[in-house]
Amino acid sequence: MSLPIYLDNNSTTPLDPQVIEAMTEVYKSHFGNASSSTHPYGWYAAEIVQIAREEVASLMNAEPDEIVFTSGATEANNLAILGVARRASQKKRRDLLTVESEHDAVLDPVKELEAEGFNPILLPLLRDRKVYGLVEEESFRNAVSDKTLLCSVMLANNEIGVIQDIKQFASIAQEHGAVFHTDATQAVGKMPVDVKDLGVDLLSCTAHKMYGPKGVGALYIRKGERRPLMKPLVFGGGHEKALRSGTLNVPGIVGFGVACRIARAHLEEDMKRIKTLTARLLAKLQCSLRDVEVNGCLEPRLPGNLNIHIKGIDTVRLLGLTNTKVAYSTTAACQSDSTSPSHVLAALGLSNSEQLSSIRLGVGRFTTEEEIDQASDILTQAVVKLRK
Repeated sequence: MSLPIYLDNNSTTPLDPQVIEAMTEVYKSHFGNASSSTHPYGWYAAEIVQIAREEVASLMNAEPDEIVFTSGATEANNLAILGVARRASQKKRRDLLTVESEHDAVLDPVKELEAEGFNPILLPLLRDRKVYGLVEEESFRNAVSDKTLLCSVMLANNEIGVIQDIKQFASIAQEHGAVFHTDATQAVGKMPVDVKDLGVDLLSCTAHKMYGPKGVGALYIRKGERRPLMKPLVFGGGHEKALRSGTLNVPGIVGFGVACRIARAHLEEDMKRIKTLTARLLAKLQCSLRDVEVNGCLEPRLPGNLNIHIKGIDTVRLLGLTNTKVAYSTTAACQSDSTSPSHVLAALGLSNSEQLSSIRLGVGRFTTEEEIDQASDILTQAVVKLRK
């Protein structure tokens, strides 16, 4: 049996062949511990880690010494949020401001801190079609005060792909002396991300959303006068400036660096091509099927993300008819085993039945026009069959 057409690139992306080649060479010949400073194996490992750090930093216009490697975006989010909160010296700042539609890797640490005496504030999403899924600037501004310790707002949403005005939010937060963090997991490598232009203090990202390996990510930590003070989550060895102890995943880090280099070189052409293919997919589905609506505004939106609800369709039954032919998801990958509807779609105001008739299609670098047309036909035929 042949593998299905892959349209789940928001869950994870396939490894770019150049990434595989680079990582294979590390596994085969450069297996040294980057912390071993007494011999060439360690020296070379440290050198290629530094090159990768420079590549990751360059993709987001950061400095190499502002990058801390982690096991992925979940750890980076936890380090950012828990690290800042548990290191906070100003006890009057107990408010943690975030958004209802954030990833659980942000919401769960915030919930954990509530038990430690912090005060979570979750902002709602706008539901007007033109700004569907965005956070209102006035709502954000009214929620920030001199009691706010940290604000965390996702750059591009993992389920609905809408892009928030992070630059404006970061500026408002900093006017009040609050630390600003963004979960940019879905954005880095898929759209321009410039930490200096955005003005953020902390930014989380991961390799496997941008054609790199799983198990490696990074936290950008702004340096200078505004560098956030943080307490590490993991102790033992003092790696990564004592913020993330543990032997470095050299092959993964090298793969991450190569993925960033490729993304930087091809970002504009990838974005244009992926956006065109996504628009083609939506147009074909809406042309052949009635009652297909996009969840979240179409602009500003992450290229490649298409989250739709198909009225009157049970996606469990739809998956049963199509999942050996087209690979896609009904919610975030981390929630795919859950029977509960998506909290992101709930925050949009979708009813239970609308949430349970929604699917997320993710177009990527290696998706072809032929696959788009085939996937559209497969989904259309299945929906028509279910509607009979």
